[in-house]
Amino acid sequence: MTAATEHLQQRVLHHLNTIYRDIELNQSTVILMQRVLDTMRLARVAQAPEPFYNHWDQSDMVLITYGDSIIGKDEQPLKYLHKFLDEHCKDSINSVHILPFFPYSSDDGFAVIDYSSVNDALGDWQDIEAISSDYRLMTDLVINHCSSRSPWFQNFIKGSGVGSDYFMTAELDDDLSQVVRPRISPLLRETETGDGVKQVWCTFSHDQVDLDFRNPEVLLAFISIIRQYLDSGVKLFRLDAVAFLWKIVGTSSINLPQTHECIRLLRCLIEHAVPDAVVITETNIPNQQNLSYFGNANEAHWIYNFSLPPLLVNTLVTGNCRYLKQWLMSMPPAQNGTAYFNFIASHDGIGLRPAEGLLNEDEINQLVNTMASFGGCVSWRAAEHGQRKPYEINIALYDALQGTINGPDRWGEQRFLCAHTIMFALEGVPGLYIHSLLATGNDYEKLKHTQHNRSINRHRWDEQLLADALADERTQHSKIIKQMRRLIDLRIKQPAFHPNATQFTLQLGGQLFGLWRQSLDRRQSVFSVSNVSDEPQTLNLGDINLIEGTDWFDLIAQKPVLPSRLEMELAPYQTVWITNIF
Repeated sequence: MTAATEHLQQRVLHHLNTIYRDIELNQSTVILMQRVLDTMRLARVAQAPEPFYNHWDQSDMVLITYGDSIIGKDEQPLKYLHKFLDEHCKDSINSVHILPFFPYSSDDGFAVIDYSSVNDALGDWQDIEAISSDYRLMTDLVINHCSSRSPWFQNFIKGSGVGSDYFMTAELDDDLSQVVRPRISPLLRETETGDGVKQVWCTFSHDQVDLDFRNPEVLLAFISIIRQYLDSGVKLFRLDAVAFLWKIVGTSSINLPQTHECIRLLRCLIEHAVPDAVVITETNIPNQQNLSYFGNANEAHWIYNFSLPPLLVNTLVTGNCRYLKQWLMSMPPAQNGTAYFNFIASHDGIGLRPAEGLLNEDEINQLVNTMASFGGCVSWRAAEHGQRKPYEINIALYDALQGTINGPDRWGEQRFLCAHTIMFALEGVPGLYIHSLLATGNDYEKLKHTQHNRSINRHRWDEQLLADALADERTQHSKIIKQMRRLIDLRIKQPAFHPNATQFTLQLGGQLFGLWRQSLDRRQSVFSVSNVSDEPQTLNLGDINLIEGTDWFDLIAQKPVLPSRLEMELAPYQTVWITNIF
């Protein structure tokens, strides 16, 4: 036995003993440890992964998309997606997050029927593997729940077979008053089974039935799924809704210690199997809770920066960056081996829980009302004492930034690009939603058809209509993708934009948002300064301490910056990236 193998065994055994310390198992944790390692094909390892190592740099950019965001008549959607990536993203975007591409029953993929299959309406495993051979592939591990139509749950109803003991149940008289949920539907679903009526725990919807990780067979099932995905080329694992994974009656059943320990175990297994694979936690919760999923650089490699979307949108519609600055100044630098995953738009909406404690209730309501005036919808969650609170705003980002709190204006395109220049400059790895790259607006037809608020930002493009729109230089789609690609091409060449490079927030007043980034080798500095208002603003170059005698250059405008001129005027929503190396 190698020293690395022995060390791995001890680590896995420790994780299992911690997870199941209060659970009476029908097998020893030593036997369970061997089953875990056999399932992951880690019975023997040559060496341990290098700790605190960054398997990413400034060239990393993730495109977020559904498998059928582009559809056509002649081929399956995954083939159209691959063609789109090759034609429009090949030299700019090196990673792609394909949202759940498995057979499903609801929630646009997040009620998984079969984790081991590709939805045949999208394509097959060959299509997934073809994409993973050209791009770093992120996939969802929908780990908290599965579909009520899954074979597992059907066996639960029958009372026999694989899955018959996989699901979380409770009693009607259990104290569930503290349970934190993102939905207002009843928590328990009454289900007739071969063993009588059961009350099944459903954090999200009654079609999304929660799994019970107190049963180690559930853990083993997901380790087997992870192994299959690794074999198919998956390099980035998004642990969906993982904060809710472990439940205990009488508690909040969110962010419990066992959940964190499960993540530590999965990271340990994944990085021993494929050292440059990455674990990402999707925890749409208040900011300080979200940060806890880094652990001590031993849980998530990346965490979603969930506070960024509401704070950045709020900045641009109010014309004041006060709260964005305050938040960034409170954020600890990510340790080596970890990074923030930055995004502004996604298949979900603009989450509001991560803004709680950062914006007050009146400011959140102002943001909600402004987005509603731009055609957005609001999704609600259950709060204390039977109250409802806004959980997320559902709107396409292009429409969300069409104006300010005073209404629509002529600066929508500039405001939209400003949002992305800010995100691209931030510490962390950027994630770009396909409908932001394409400047897709609200899809009211899909919203009307599905009656689900999130559908407003989940448009499906016809392949030919998209080709025509991108070929016509007059369309917003053509204009935005060209400018976005130019910004990305600039970003990925700057060592100062490494996800773990130094970052300081500059104090330039309410209308100018500024960052200083410095490369890991300290050779390159980039000052990113954005006018977040609809009025011209003056940047005093002395405020950003440009060193006299050094040549400075604005990467975006492609022209020199002379400190001797003392001031620069920034047009509404203009950003400068001023660097000493170009």
